[in-house]
Parts: sequence; structure tokens; C-alpha cells
Amino acid sequence: MLLKPLTMSDKTDGDGDSSILVETRPKTKRPPLYKVLLLNDDYTPMEFVVHVLERFFGMTHAQAFEIMLTVHKKGVAVVGVFSHEIAETKVGQVMDFARRHQHPLQCTMEKEE
Repeated sequence: MLLKPLTMSDKTDGDGDSSILVETRPKTKRPPLYKVLLLNDDYTPMEFVVHVLERFFGMTHAQAFEIMLTVHKKGVAVVGVFSHEIAETKVGQVMDFARRHQHPLQCTMEKEE
């Protein structure tokens, strides 16, 4: 079946009045994003933090080392930005992994503005 494009003559209703075809789409908003933050403490070994960043955030060793230094020097660093569900999962994974290895490492999330 061949379809031809509409022309002005195709858009009249027979009386010579032209009608306008309007297609509306609902406006959808993107879901909010959440920053996952790693917090510094005085007990978790730097090597463990690097391992967490590589394992749960897919960073290279060099990237993880740089972020770990930021956490160490500034007290906190954003380690990723995700949808709510993924951020929540990452925080849970990191916290569980740290507890199982008896480290007080803290990981939180906050809504990105």
C-alpha cells in the first residue's frame, strides 16, 4: 500500500473550510537522578575503598585511586549518579560489603538538583 503526503486540498471538509490536524503527546519528565556519595572515616583502609569503587562502580584502578584520594582529602566524593532504584541498590551493596568486612565505610545518596 502506498501512502501519499497530505496536501491542502486533502485537508478540507468539503465546504472549503480547512481543518487542522493536531497530534498531541503527553509530556513526560525524566525521572530524578541521585548522587551516590562515599564518606571518609578514620578506619577504613584506602585499599578497601579503591576495591569498592572498582567492584561496585566499574572504575579503573587509576579512577578509583583518584576518587579515594578525594574522599580522604575532602571528606566526601560523588562516586556516581543514577536513577533512584540503582542508587539505592549501590548504597546497599557498598554498606553490606563494608559491614561484612568489618569496616565503618559510609555510603549515602541524595537527589541531584
